[in-house]
Amino acid sequence: MNKCLHILAVALFALAFAACDGTLFFDRQCEVDEHGWPQHQWTHFDVEVEDTNTVYNFLLEVRNTVDYPYANTFFFVRTTFPDGSSTQDTLEYPLADLSGRWLGKRTGRFVDTRYYFRRNARFPMAGHYDFAVSHGLRDSALVGMRSIGLRIEYSDYISK
Repeated sequence: MNKCLHILAVALFALAFAACDGTLFFDRQCEVDEHGWPQHQWTHFDVEVEDTNTVYNFLLEVRNTVDYPYANTFFFVRTTFPDGSSTQDTLEYPLADLSGRWLGKRTGRFVDTRYYFRRNARFPMAGHYDFAVSHGLRDSALVGMRSIGLRIEYSDYISK
């Protein structure tokens, strides 16, 4: 009986260890208003950075419903650095192919898709970063978008 408990404990430890995502630095999703994401409403992600030597990949995580009316979407991503300076990127991502088939992982009425917007990048300075995201479509309230997320992963890029 004692041997069975030992084997079970080792198996549970191995399962728990395998479930850990060692590539993840930051991951957070924010819901947007289900009645429509207002055009100039920014969703903020606060990230504290200490290490400026590590290389990261930055992704947007998009969750839309199958009622989303377009095959693509646009986002503005504004990055405010610890020193107060900022940059803004305009991003366009496809959500469906030409036949209307959703490109992301569909679960019921929701479609989840991840998109890189920066690869193999370092944070230029330590401190507090604010990543702000808003949609870049002309709709005054974008219907069918349910959440937006920011994911920052450790890159496997090795500089020489």
